[in-house]
Amino acid sequence: MRTFTTIACFREWRRSAAGTLGLVPTMGALHAGHLSLVAAARLENERVAATIFVNPTQFGPAEDFARYPRALARDQALLEKAGCDALFAPAVEEMYPAGSETTVDVGSVARPLEGERRQGHFRGVATVVLKLLQIATPDRAYFGEKDAQQLAVIRRLVEDLHLPVQIRGCPIVREPDGLAMSSRNAYLAPEDRRAATVLFRALEAAEALWRGGERRGEALRCAMEQAIAAEPRARLDYAAVADPRTFQSRETTEGPARLLLAVFVGGTRLIDNRLLET
Repeated sequence: MRTFTTIACFREWRRSAAGTLGLVPTMGALHAGHLSLVAAARLENERVAATIFVNPTQFGPAEDFARYPRALARDQALLEKAGCDALFAPAVEEMYPAGSETTVDVGSVARPLEGERRQGHFRGVATVVLKLLQIATPDRAYFGEKDAQQLAVIRRLVEDLHLPVQIRGCPIVREPDGLAMSSRNAYLAPEDRRAATVLFRALEAAEALWRGGERRGEALRCAMEQAIAAEPRARLDYAAVADPRTFQSRETTEGPARLLLAVFVGGTRLIDNRLLET
């Protein structure tokens, strides 16, 4: 596997790389969820490239940009073992040279839920993803469904700007006890790690109601809220039942809907979701 830190060198590799390319954008601190994206890309493409870039523009002033876990040497070894052909790991100054001002706003899908709680977050996501897609020119790009609203934002970006890339959403990878894999799980103290399974249990409770015939969005939200409230180490940010494309709140779930949660466990904010469809 070759590692590049400049746009020019990575583009030169891309021009010489024969065949289709699958791109796996990440912020590093890789886990089995990220590696499942690499595996999916490996199956569908002749070449696979990953990116590692902790993007400052998607973090708010009080968020964890400075302490976000960084482990480049470990991540390089994992990617090489997974069959990655190239890694692009630029510095902030490479992606955002002095004087950079252009940003991307994808509109309504970015406004509720995560967009409301994390002002400017999706503007940063859309801007850096557009940059990475323009730099790498992949045939396909792979993103995890744990960040479901982010995936919808990226799909909207690609659709609206007519970008010649297929966006692949890949299933959430979970720990044996149900906790969705996330780089931020590393922040959890042992007692918080045990408590964090409450997100999975809350989703399970709401889905069980739905499978039993409950279609009222309010009832499903209440089931999630009650499950979170029963865990003393957890504090709810939001529980939502939303349209899986627009992420607007759904009052009924007669059609497909997505359960979404954001919960503070100790001092760590975790998100999770589940799609409801017959």
